Parts: sequence; C-alpha cells; structure tokens
Amino acid sequence: MKPRVPMKTGVESKLSGLLPPLVSLLLAAAVSAVILLLVGENPFHIGSVMLSGSLGSLRSIANTLEEATPLIFTGLCVAVALKCGLFNIGGEGQLVIGAFAAAWVGVKLTGLDPVTHVTVCILIAGLAGALWALIAGVLKARFGAHEVINTIMLNYIAFILTNYLVTLPYFKKPGQIPQTFDIAPSAALPRLSFLYQYTRLNIGFVLAIVAVILVYVILEKTRLGFELKSVGFNPTASRASGISVVRNMVIAMAIGGFLAGMAGSERVLGVHRYFISPFPFGYGFAGIAVALLGRNNPFGVLLAAIFFGALASGGAQVDIETHVPRELVTVIQAIVILFVACEYLVRRMGLMQLVDLMRRMGLRRRGAGAHE
Repeated sequence: MKPRVPMKTGVESKLSGLLPPLVSLLLAAAVSAVILLLVGENPFHIGSVMLSGSLGSLRSIANTLEEATPLIFTGLCVAVALKCGLFNIGGEGQLVIGAFAAAWVGVKLTGLDPVTHVTVCILIAGLAGALWALIAGVLKARFGAHEVINTIMLNYIAFILTNYLVTLPYFKKPGQIPQTFDIAPSAALPRLSFLYQYTRLNIGFVLAIVAVILVYVILEKTRLGFELKSVGFNPTASRASGISVVRNMVIAMAIGGFLAGMAGSERVLGVHRYFISPFPFGYGFAGIAVALLGRNNPFGVLLAAIFFGALASGGAQVDIETHVPRELVTVIQAIVILFVACEYLVRRMGLMQLVDLMRRMGLRRRGAGAHE
C-alpha cells in the first residue's frame, strides 16, 4: 500500500511559492558579495550605503517609489501575458508609443480642466500601447507567429518611428534637442510633494497601485481571468471546453499594452513633462524581471518593482559615496534575473528539496502525534 502524500494547504502552497524567489535572492546576494570582494570592496558597507540610499530618508523612499512606478506597470504587462501563456517582450515599445501619444495629447489638446485633460492623456496613451501590442497579439493568435520575435521587432519600429516623429516641425520644440513641446500645465500629473518637497514621485504611483488591484480582481475574480489562465495552462483543453483561445490571447496582449502605455504616460506627464528622443529606456525589459520575481502575481509584482526601484535609487547613492560604479548595480540586477529565471537550477541544487523534506517531516510528526 502506497503511503498517502499529504496535500498542501492554501497557506503552505503560498509559502512554498514564495521560497524559490527568496532563495534566488539570497543566492544573488551571495554572488554579488563575492564580486564586491573581488574588486576590493566591503559588501556590508556597500549594502548599508544602498539601504540608506533607497530607504534611509523620505527623499530616498520617494526616489525608490518613483523608480518603481513604471516597473509596476510594465511588470503587470508581462505578468498578464504570461498568465495567458504568452511572453510579451514588447513592453518597451508599447511604453514608448504610449509616452509619445501622451505627450501629443498633452501638448495639442487644450482648454480642458486638469482632471479631464490628465484622464484623456492617460487613456489615449493606454489605447496607443494596446493597439501596438494588438499587432503581435493578432499575428500570434491568427497566424501562429511567435510573439517574442514580433514584439522584439515592434520595439525597434517603435523606437525608430518616435525618433522620426519628434523631429517633425509639428511635434518638435525649437532647438537642437529632439523633444516635443512641453505639455500643458493641465496635463501634468500632480507630484506627491508632501512626502518630499523636490520629489518627482507623482500620483502615477497611486494609479499603479490601483492597476495592481484591478489586475488582481480581473485575474482572480472574473470569468475573463479564469479563461486567460485556462488558455495559458492548456490551450487545447480550453478550446475543447468552448473557450476562445484566439480572443483571450488578443485580450491578454491588449491589456498588457494598455498597462505599458500607462507607464509611458506616467513618465511624460509626471516626470519629464515632454517626450525626448531617445526616450529613457529599460523599463519594459526590467518589467520582465519584475514579473518573474513576482511570480506573475500582481501583489508580487508590486513588491518586486519596489525592490528593483530600491536597487536603482540605492545604486545612485553607491555611485556618489563609494568608488563602486553605478553599473555594478546593473550587474547585481542581472544576477538576480539570472537566478530567478533559472529557478530550476535552484531546485537541482537540492535546496528546495531540502525545504520540502523538512516540511514533510513536520507533517509526519504531526500525524504521528495525532495517532498517539
């Protein structure tokens, strides 16, 4: 008679889901410490400087949250697609298209009150990102073209297209720098100056929190979310049960594109107040790491985005106070991504088996005590 394998409770299942990224982070920290030692730096000193630069004051916290805001949107963009079995690497291009659309509406549309103007700018930016993502979604759903290749190519098209448009007299502000005119004051996102007077942190962070909650509700509490996850888990079985695989793939890409477009609008309306060429890049690609570290859970994405925001703001402080270049923070980020993306390596190393064994031993002891 085979021994019965104890079923995991809901809490145990969630805890076991948290273990892989936590172990990956610990391994990444250990490898980063070794690299710092090799270059002659004290890892504990560098760590304390990074902690101070990211969370040591209201200014540092504001900088961390400001860096995290676009990563929340792009992390959700990738997470929604992954839930549907798609790998959306086009967040960068969708963000740039959304940013340009927000700048265009913010400059050209005038005579509106601030609430209406900001709302219109964000919606247009989101729709622009959604339409850009729909190209890859339709190609994937209708013709089977791989979304990774399509989104990578669309990223380049988005960069080149916006770089060209911003040089046209209709959009370009006079001068040598290729940038649009400044957006109207009514289109600017209010900054959260109550936290720190000179911060660039704006109400876009609040919108990002709202997006996290809405995505969670959609994925976990609605029929649409069930169908998206069903298609991601098994498209063949989903199709057999009457779920439209094509429709859900297109919807997943559109939702992701809308979120990435919102990230672009936050950068333009809340931080820069114009679109500049080349537009600051990296948020879309970092969103992939955020989604992986957050295990495609909206609230996990929020925490992962704040973690990467802390790395960015802490890295700036390290660059100022130590001889360690800021680029080393990028290396640390890459190490984190490596360990999180290669989670199976963590399992092969036996660490997760050891944790699971300890859990099983605890359950057996409880079961033996109950029999006694």
